[in-house]
Amino acid sequence: VAPHLAHRGRLNHLSSPRLILPPPPRLSRLCTAGMASEDEAELSLLECRVCFERYGPGGQRRPRNLPCGHVLCQGCVWALGGPESRRLECPFCRRACSSSETSDCLPLLQLLEVLGPECSSVSLALGRSAGRAAGPAAAGLGLRLTLGGWGSLVNPTGVAACQRSGRLAVAHDGKKRIHVLSPSGSCLQRFGERGSAGNDIKYPLDVTITSDGHVVVTDGGDHSVKAFDFEGRGVLAVREGFSLPWGLDATPESEVILTDSEAGALYRLTADFKKGQLKKCQMIRSHLISPRGVAVSQTSGAVVVIEHLKAQGLNNSSTRVKIFSADMDLIGQMDNFGLSLVFPSKIYATAVTFDKEGHIIVTDVCSQAIICLGKPEEFPTFNPLISNGLSYPVGLTYMANNSLIVLDSGDHSIKIYSST
Repeated sequence: VAPHLAHRGRLNHLSSPRLILPPPPRLSRLCTAGMASEDEAELSLLECRVCFERYGPGGQRRPRNLPCGHVLCQGCVWALGGPESRRLECPFCRRACSSSETSDCLPLLQLLEVLGPECSSVSLALGRSAGRAAGPAAAGLGLRLTLGGWGSLVNPTGVAACQRSGRLAVAHDGKKRIHVLSPSGSCLQRFGERGSAGNDIKYPLDVTITSDGHVVVTDGGDHSVKAFDFEGRGVLAVREGFSLPWGLDATPESEVILTDSEAGALYRLTADFKKGQLKKCQMIRSHLISPRGVAVSQTSGAVVVIEHLKAQGLNNSSTRVKIFSADMDLIGQMDNFGLSLVFPSKIYATAVTFDKEGHIIVTDVCSQAIICLGKPEEFPTFNPLISNGLSYPVGLTYMANNSLIVLDSGDHSIKIYSST
């Protein structure tokens, strides 16, 4: 056992089969009025629940997902796996797995990334306060339905809606990476096995649904883009030419606009998904800085991209929103400094979408809010749509009935808001 585990007196024998530790508190509990202090929130969210050391971006402190959904630091994964790191048991639910089956916990890594000078604590980064109400406070929006939750979804990373059928697709870190849900929330299909076969999905980063009814996923595990029908049959996999495909959105013509975060590029992918044929994969914009979230206006064809900027100094990362016309001409942009001149607090955007009227909507993980930035021609304006009831929003889309879908990885759920 690593020495740091014993000297704190928290855990004496990691390998003991009789040791049953309490499960980690769900992140959603942190926003309830019963939390004793901000210190407790930080302890629960950013410390490994085995060794109680604070998570970090690399080395032994890097947060890792187990197949069961629980999260440990890399050091505890190594310690539990023994000298050969072949097999370990989850200390919370006792499910056995191998070290090779663990994966990075992307939501926690992103949270560590956003903790900067103005977001230097968990309570500030997540906007917690003990007396804060849990219900949504939106401009004409009310929470209609909550789907998923811990165990049903594991660290979800992307969500999409089919405009014709109303079905939802969500990408997460479970054994079957893609869940297809009905408009009422019942599970219709699960597919995308974790594995190394051709149509398996190693690490999904985002998902979209084309107008002809195909589910398209970016896979950060093997740097590919994969398409499936609603029954889960793989129809196309594009593995060449990408460094790290990340965000994607579909156009009304069933083309796919996607970002390559590592290459700093924006692509347009044209394919006959029914026949499984790639027609064209064209780079339409370059020299972007770590682009991730992307959205296409279904009316004007405008494209909005979220860049993730890294300044000098620890935890000085920020985001920038860029807007392009349908012809890919830059028509507007605003980084954190510019936004701070207009908005009351720092904004760190993780996801973006257009509503039916063409307004740009973003998630903000610093204040767990959903914010409308206005139409491209009036960008930026400031109109908070949802300011309470979210933990760590990472996905955003609209349904055909204009309901707003928010993917909240903080409590592993999908939240559906509609006009009140």
